[in-house]
Amino acid sequence: MIAVVVVDGRLDVVERPNPLPGPYDVVVEVAAAGVNAADLLQRSGRYPAPPGWPVDVPGLELAGIVVAVGDAVNEDHLGRRVCAIVGGGGQASHCVVPVEHLIDVPDGIDLVAAGGFAEAFLTAHDALVSQASLDSADRVLISGAAGGVGSAALQIAARRGAHVIAVTRTAQFHDELRRLGAAQTVTLDEVPSLEPVDLVLELVGAPHLEIAQRVLAPHARVVVIGVGGGARVDLDLRTIMSRRATITGSTLRARTRDEKAAVSARAREDLETDWSRGALRVILARTFDLAEVSAAYEYFARPGKFGKVVLRPNA
Repeated sequence: MIAVVVVDGRLDVVERPNPLPGPYDVVVEVAAAGVNAADLLQRSGRYPAPPGWPVDVPGLELAGIVVAVGDAVNEDHLGRRVCAIVGGGGQASHCVVPVEHLIDVPDGIDLVAAGGFAEAFLTAHDALVSQASLDSADRVLISGAAGGVGSAALQIAARRGAHVIAVTRTAQFHDELRRLGAAQTVTLDEVPSLEPVDLVLELVGAPHLEIAQRVLAPHARVVVIGVGGGARVDLDLRTIMSRRATITGSTLRARTRDEKAAVSARAREDLETDWSRGALRVILARTFDLAEVSAAYEYFARPGKFGKVVLRPNA
């Protein structure tokens, strides 16, 4: 197989032996693998892979075809079009995936676009539904709404009937966000003028949360799942107390195999039908061949893009 490897802070593309599945795993021939903020952190040595995953091959999500199965896995899985979250190793032509983490890619959905589904939609679904108990009556404020997770969260919340307020750095993509289901679109400097919100999905970090805390409704919930703009926030605890607000955070990568299986199962139940009908869409900002991985990371790190960046290992 070919794989992206991190070597002293740089990215190389090398050949390695094809991986072998464990008894309860499959091997996926990867059609596309998403690029995420965690990959940039791993390249810089600040986000090591969890135990049991490739230590030097980044990539937290993929889509492709099952080409091998472990001894305890039914061979009916062979040939299935699937996507999945992984603890690492996704940015390669082949990757081992626990069978219970697989999500079928519906017929008619492009596998390259599906390469950006798992991390974005599972992260968003887990944060909104499992962590924050999203309700149809909620006013939901989503920071970084033009990104992969943000655009996924917007669609999930809108499909559940919530009033979604999409926050972006500029107004560049506001028309597109409204077409995805946002009831309102605002820039960061417009947040203080908003009516109170019931739920904040924090994808930017300190610059946004320092402002968003001013518009929390009574019993508001804040879920932090991104800190790219800064991890240390000036929080007014009197506001949290008076609003009886709760703040929590969430990541997926370090969770156990069983915990990730539960996240995947909930997403399968709640999202697959809408995805198959086209009611949920992966927005692709740009795709790159695997050999262009350095350019893909550089592009991902720039502001001003809409949606996911994905690599094509077998293009």
